[in-house]
Amino acid sequence: MGTQISDEPKIPCKITRGFPLPKLRKNKSLLHMSKNNINFAFCLRPWCRQKGNDFFFSLLYALGLGNGIKIIVIKKHSIMEYILIIIGAIFVNNVVLAQFLAICPFLGVSKDVKSSLGMGGAVLFVMLIATMVTYLIQTYILDPFGLGYLQTICFILVIAGLVQMVVIILKKIAPALYQTLGIFLPLITTNCAVLGVAIMVIQKEMTLLESITYACGIAIGFTLALVIFAGIREQLALTKVPKAMQGIPVALVTAGILAMAFMGFSGLV
Repeated sequence: MGTQISDEPKIPCKITRGFPLPKLRKNKSLLHMSKNNINFAFCLRPWCRQKGNDFFFSLLYALGLGNGIKIIVIKKHSIMEYILIIIGAIFVNNVVLAQFLAICPFLGVSKDVKSSLGMGGAVLFVMLIATMVTYLIQTYILDPFGLGYLQTICFILVIAGLVQMVVIILKKIAPALYQTLGIFLPLITTNCAVLGVAIMVIQKEMTLLESITYACGIAIGFTLALVIFAGIREQLALTKVPKAMQGIPVALVTAGILAMAFMGFSGLV
């Protein structure tokens, strides 16, 4: 019995990550018939080149499920795409100066460069591990069992556990840095940047590797902003500042000027 493949499939389809289904051509398909399912594998590189995409679909696997077809798309990225994600996270969408998150540690731990570097390293570690763990929890536990409403609670618990790990490690290997960071180290638990990145990578439907890359870029951007701000504040401490502007007022003015400077990267990516 012959089997025909139409140019436009009439079967209800679900395509992951929102990519449109190209027209299927007989000479571009490999058809395999079995008792319970039909598997199609299509070479889509020419179609993606026509669409002008920077990436290509490496495999299209269609599995017949009841009255429809579920289509899973695996896409392959170039190194340049990951570089653009990092550049965008550091400069264009800087977590502090563009998205205005993590303002509390930005103002509290930016009195000297050494403390800023220590805080940036702690946030980098927590953000990377937290993003990876929360992504796996969301993908393999919350979504399959319909527990999406527990997302925020689960993510905060994961972040809190990782922060406690960082506190214990710093207390053992770097007591001086632990004393310098003080109360701001445990406050990483409530750092909206860490939780925000964990939620954003889910909302943007990033892959695991994209999520880790994005988290790394955000953490580096946070550290960069913190170190630049700390360096400026160290210089301000050596100059004469009007009494009414000393402390937080001049720090806020400096932060505003930095934010305006980072607006120059808008449209870079």
